[in-house]
Amino acid sequence: MPAEGKPTTVDEYLAAFDGEAAERLAAVRAAIHEVLPGAEEKLRYDIPAVSIRGRYWLHFAGWKQHIGLYPVPRADDELEARIAPWRAAKDTVNLPYSKPLPLDLVRDIAGLMLELHGGEEDGD
Repeated sequence: MPAEGKPTTVDEYLAAFDGEAAERLAAVRAAIHEVLPGAEEKLRYDIPAVSIRGRYWLHFAGWKQHIGLYPVPRADDELEARIAPWRAAKDTVNLPYSKPLPLDLVRDIAGLMLELHGGEEDGD
């Protein structure tokens, strides 16, 4: 990490976590990239952002008691019913460390973002 302690890359951001938080953040990151394998990452608003074709569609961040995903817009009824128990605010999903990590849901949220923002993730 830079001398001032503020990460400048996603890897530096993730390296600042340890234990369960680090494992869960790595799993969320991997799940997103399973659905969006060509997506780039960068820090935006001091948290990791997954970018496709230069558009930042999904941010994830580690907090004291949960991992947050932002923004998560309203989905179709079936997916929204699965998201609802995790929704903390209009466009926010919180994944508490005290509960099993719903990686299938994370993948589906990444798929939703791809669907909403224009087709194939590689730009074709």
